[in-house]
Amino acid sequence: EDGAVLVLDNASGEVLAWVGAHGDSAAAQVDGVLARRQPGSTLKPFLYGLAFERRLITPASLLDDAPTEIPTGSGSYLPQNYDRHFKGLVSARTALGASLNLPAVRLGAMLPPDALHARLNGLGLDLQHSGGWYGPSLALGSAEASLLDLSNAFRTLANGGLYRPPALPGRPLPAPRRVADAAASFLVTDILADNNARVRTFGLDSHLRTRGFAAVKTGTSKDMRDNWCIGFTDRY
Repeated sequence: EDGAVLVLDNASGEVLAWVGAHGDSAAAQVDGVLARRQPGSTLKPFLYGLAFERRLITPASLLDDAPTEIPTGSGSYLPQNYDRHFKGLVSARTALGASLNLPAVRLGAMLPPDALHARLNGLGLDLQHSGGWYGPSLALGSAEASLLDLSNAFRTLANGGLYRPPALPGRPLPAPRRVADAAASFLVTDILADNNARVRTFGLDSHLRTRGFAAVKTGTSKDMRDNWCIGFTDRY
């Protein structure tokens, strides 16, 4: 029953709406825009963008959505999909659009150690631990981030990979800097706006389908504590 909403202007970074909590909430004193929570699958676009940028895959590349067991220092890691089903070989477009977990974990293993960790910090997420501390689960959003930082990371995607902090009162605004490749950012945006790409998980007529252009990604934290939905239009 708790919720938070943030709306940023893509071009300026100006905050147009900030709702940290509502009056009837059991946690009304907690600002949900600033609280650090597990973002789940909302981190996957940045993983795929990195893989596109390094030319490891294209949107048409086939990835395997099949059970896997990954040894870690504390035991075996057995990632699952949200619906507990596996789809077999799927395109990278479908894997990202339908938010499949196993392809994301496999893709993370194709990248150099700490590559995703460095990219997320470059986007302003300010992760609290090293890439090795999170391990392969970082690809599925096991780190913690605030709605403010994550929304601004998606704003970076909307701006073709150019990062600039949000325009908050009293904070100086540095010049934009390139964090991600523009072509890779375009590919990720195209997938997140493709209703057909998400059909395997969400169907054709979900709430994510909009009348105009909108690129969007959902996420769910560990044990289903939090649901996220972050996206962008041309302006917001």
